[in-house]
Parts: sequence; C-alpha cells; structure tokens
Amino acid sequence: MTGMDKIVARLEADAQAEVDEISARSQEECAGILARYRESAESEYAAQRKAGEKNCALRAERLESTAELEARKQQLAFKQKLVGEVFDMAAARIVSLPRADYVAFLAAQAANAAVSGTEELIFNEKDAGEVGQDVAAAANAQLGARGKLTVSAETRRFSGGVIVKQGEIETNCTVEMLIQQRRSDLASQVAELLFS
Repeated sequence: MTGMDKIVARLEADAQAEVDEISARSQEECAGILARYRESAESEYAAQRKAGEKNCALRAERLESTAELEARKQQLAFKQKLVGEVFDMAAARIVSLPRADYVAFLAAQAANAAVSGTEELIFNEKDAGEVGQDVAAAANAQLGARGKLTVSAETRRFSGGVIVKQGEIETNCTVEMLIQQRRSDLASQVAELLFS
C-alpha cells in the first residue's frame, strides 16, 4: 500500500468513525425525542381520559338528577291528582247529602252570605225545583225578623250550592266555590292523610 492509499484509507476510516459517531448520536437523540414525545402523548392521553371520565361522571350525575327530578315531578303530579279527586269526591258527597242535611247546609250558607236579608237565592235547575223553597224558608228562619230571602226564577249551571244575589252583587256559595276556597287550606292536610 502506498502512502497515498494509507492516507486515503486513514481518512476513510476517520470519516467512517465520524459518520458512525454522528449516526449513534442521531439515533440517541431520536430515541430521546421519541421517548419525550411518547411520554408527552401518554400524559396527554391520561389527561384526556381523566377529563373524559370526569365529563362522563358529571353527565351521568346530571342525568341521574334530571331523572330524579322528573320522578319527583311525576310523583307530585300524581299526588295532586289524587288530592284533586278527594276534593271532587267531597263536592259529590255534599251534593248527594240526604235531603234534610243538604237543605240545612244550603240554608246555613245562604244565611251567612245574606247581608240585608232580602237577597235572591239562585240555584241550579235541579235544586231550584227540589229544595229551593225549603232552603229559603230555613235560611229565613235563621235570619229571624230580617229574613226575607226569596228563590230567584233564574237558574245557573253548577253542581250544587247557592248564589246569594242582591242587585248586581253576588256571593258565590256554590259547592265548587266553597271547595275551591277551602282547598288551599286543606290540601296539605288531605295529602298528609293520603300519603303518610
């Protein structure tokens, strides 16, 4: 081998050594970069997964709360319906009281509502014919000397009770109105009896 060949061989060997060193450093740097990115990706994946699980848990919690609220609303609606039915039954019972009790009930309502004692009593068509005169007589008896209540020729549509009218002023003592007036006072007591 000549001197020139030795120099070339030495340069090639040095160049190859430098290439091998650069290649090794490059591979090492690539492995480090890859490891950092892999670690970053795994960290991001873990954070995203944790956030997703948290969002799922919050959504499930909201859905559960919504379902519970809807169930309570339906339960309340059912309870209100039952309470309403109790008041409807009470109205039906008042209207179907035995005749003497119904007359006494209506007379008491009329006497309590009468201011001057000369008012007209308005009934539904059925009550006007069946109990109207008896109610007027019983209410007049309760009012004593000032009792001059009369049965009006006018009838109205309501389930039962009486409307006490003086000129343009009317006092509504229909069963519907009496139940409605007492409903707010008694609804909680009725619910307590039904659902305790």
